[in-house]
Amino acid sequence: MRFAGIFLVPWLLTAFSIAMFTLITPVQGAETIYLLYNALNLSVRVKSLEKFAKKGKIDKNLAFYLDIVGTTEEEKVLFREALMTPVEVNPVLLYRFLRTDEGERLIDYFGDVINIQGGRNGKYPLRGSLVQAAFEPEGLSLINILKKLPVNMQIDLKKTLRLSQQIKVIINGTYLFSEAVAELSEIEAQNAAPINFVQLTDIREPGPFKIEKPKRWTLQHKKRNIQWKGQEFYVDVYRPQTQREGRTPVVIISHGLSSRPEDFAKRAEHLASYGYVVALPQHLGSDVQHLQDLLEGYTREIFDLDEFLNRPLDISQTLDELERRNITEFGGNLNLENVGIFGHSFGGYTVLALAGATLDFKGLEKDCNIELGKLNTALLLQCRALKLKRKNYNFRDERIQAVYAINPVNASIFGEQGLSKIIIPTFIGAGNYDPATPFVFEQARSFPWLTTKNRYLLLQEGQAHVDFSQLDAGLTDMIKTLPNLTLPSSVLLDNYTNATMLAFFEIYIVNNQDYKSYLQSSYVNHISKKHNFSAHLISGNSTEGLIKFIKQFRLNNLDTN
Repeated sequence: MRFAGIFLVPWLLTAFSIAMFTLITPVQGAETIYLLYNALNLSVRVKSLEKFAKKGKIDKNLAFYLDIVGTTEEEKVLFREALMTPVEVNPVLLYRFLRTDEGERLIDYFGDVINIQGGRNGKYPLRGSLVQAAFEPEGLSLINILKKLPVNMQIDLKKTLRLSQQIKVIINGTYLFSEAVAELSEIEAQNAAPINFVQLTDIREPGPFKIEKPKRWTLQHKKRNIQWKGQEFYVDVYRPQTQREGRTPVVIISHGLSSRPEDFAKRAEHLASYGYVVALPQHLGSDVQHLQDLLEGYTREIFDLDEFLNRPLDISQTLDELERRNITEFGGNLNLENVGIFGHSFGGYTVLALAGATLDFKGLEKDCNIELGKLNTALLLQCRALKLKRKNYNFRDERIQAVYAINPVNASIFGEQGLSKIIIPTFIGAGNYDPATPFVFEQARSFPWLTTKNRYLLLQEGQAHVDFSQLDAGLTDMIKTLPNLTLPSSVLLDNYTNATMLAFFEIYIVNNQDYKSYLQSSYVNHISKKHNFSAHLISGNSTEGLIKFIKQFRLNNLDTN
């Protein structure tokens, strides 16, 4: 296993985390940072920190503090790196993000640890200093944030140390749960009948069908609420040049937050090369255009609140459109009674809702108020659902008979009660580098709640929620600043996803039992065994084993849960 190292001095973690989590003019800047621990009250001058950061010199003021806390020479080096390492972000986007519901929740949490001198929540000066520091030519760095603070601040070391412990719990949990899935996968592989996979068709490669150039349909919203009705959205449609034998299988793909249908062209092309028709609808209100509107000041939120309701309706309307065009454009050959759906991140929420999962407002509210849960970045999205009208929502579309959700936002918004409502075959994909829907909080936790007979969990080592090969230069630069971080190639991760996705849909919407050999742990072990970043597949047969692991982990970490 490979994991990104986090080697930061514990008392630095809170302030540095703010800079890394990303996302007013002061009359007088802060001169001193106070560090509180019970009756102990230490102070460090900002100028002392700046001198240390820029020149490596430790004056008497800083030396006294470093001696008190017993800092080693190695920790001093790491401390200086943390002070100086810049993170490149768009300052305008940062400013707007920190005023969204998600940004307010995040900055309020850290403001509870870093206070204005006297004990008041420090969220407002923190927000201002973050934005001002981001505008600096040298970029957003911790020392720039401290220099831009408008007033003297105090850091509650007790809370900071607790935050440090919680971060360690998350890191250790990710490692342990990854090891657990790998171990359970190996057990399943050993119990399976041996297969010579070398002799089988390599389904990681494109299929035998040539693909037409994708067509873009422009539709008007009919199912969305009043705000969006009549507005145009597009659907990209991929299809093979010739039809496969029998009825043509159909898969709908739901993109993630601040994304777009084109970002999933590789998934659509892989399926189309095996004879599928694949449709990818745009989700207005949570796509890349909505992010652009946020950047330009046309909206104050990262996504429209009603996207929790509208996204599933987009998929249903896309299926309606396919039914309408089936005779005229597809010769009536589309199989629209057994449709597969694929969703990523917020799209994972979307497809699980269509599969029958129901919203659990009571459980969501509880999770949104748990201290450790505040480090679950996926809750920044999920907790907004508490602003919806509390009622029983039913998004189930009976035409859908198999669901593949990768990095889904799901655990708190659906909960055990909501996910147990799914009765169709379900495939969950996860990555142990995922900062947006952390494996330890989301997929590892929620997979045992599925009760449908045919269920699978795929863990990809090094998968980090998005395809880093497609990131813009600013985000790429930010990733490069993370210490000790190496990532798998996008081609390798595509292979894992494309192969399991195809096998899953062939079995459960085409009823092609020839693909059973591919949808098992031994096959995934086979295609990943020569790579530094492996993948591990478990089925519902390993649920009890995973539950035991979760219970033991909780027992060992009760003090931080």
